[in-house]
Amino acid sequence: MTTSLCLLTTDDLRQLSAALRSERIGPPLTSALLRRYVPDSLADRIARELQQRFQDGMQPRHIADLIDLVTQDRMQRPAAEDLIDLVWTGPEAPGIVNRDTGVVVRELFQSARESVLIAGYAVYQGHAIFKELADRMDESPELQVQMFLDIPRPQQGHFSRSELVRIFAERFVRKEWPGRRLPRCYYDPRSLEADQTRRTSLHAKCVVVDKEQAFVTSANFTEAAQTRNIEVGVLLRSQSLARKLTDHFESLLALSILKPIPLGWAK
Repeated sequence: MTTSLCLLTTDDLRQLSAALRSERIGPPLTSALLRRYVPDSLADRIARELQQRFQDGMQPRHIADLIDLVTQDRMQRPAAEDLIDLVWTGPEAPGIVNRDTGVVVRELFQSARESVLIAGYAVYQGHAIFKELADRMDESPELQVQMFLDIPRPQQGHFSRSELVRIFAERFVRKEWPGRRLPRCYYDPRSLEADQTRRTSLHAKCVVVDKEQAFVTSANFTEAAQTRNIEVGVLLRSQSLARKLTDHFESLLALSILKPIPLGWAK
């Protein structure tokens, strides 16, 4: 019953509920009778479902109560367009309004209260890109920041994994991070495999704030990607999706698939 009823408009649901409650319709129920209240394309399905409920012992007023609950739930749920923003970097087409990547990232960082999770493939010009986040960390000791970053193995040289992690950590602290407090950073050790056929990249690019908002994007944390390249992403105001994204990264940590980057080496 619920599946077919959910295909009706809110006005259709209200009219159907009123007809049942006033006993203008009732058992035995036919599709011909229902066509006064629901679209022809759905009348047969809804008639069969409601008639089955009558045979199970439900009264018209009981079904009206259920329809009212469906209507109330629909009215309380925000529309999809209120939960999702298209986010864009690069030239914009006339008449199309999208939010800007750099602006969205700064707003997310500035709004953070408890936690920020960042995943990025490439990080350059971090002193500018992460300034708002570093400022929030310095002024809010309770704010915890996790960063999942890619450490690539260079084509030339025979560096050990520990050497490459140390070099990356030094560069990150000295050139990319502008604050006094350091985030907790992690990497995928498979990206440093000597065997190229087994090597991977941490290619995800996203920001999750307070497990309430998730920004998933093609844009790296570089000046070009944030302001000039053609990049596209979506900002989702959904606790469910934000928590799922956070839980996935934390599960990879718990399984030791991702490892800490010891930023203390760089101090």
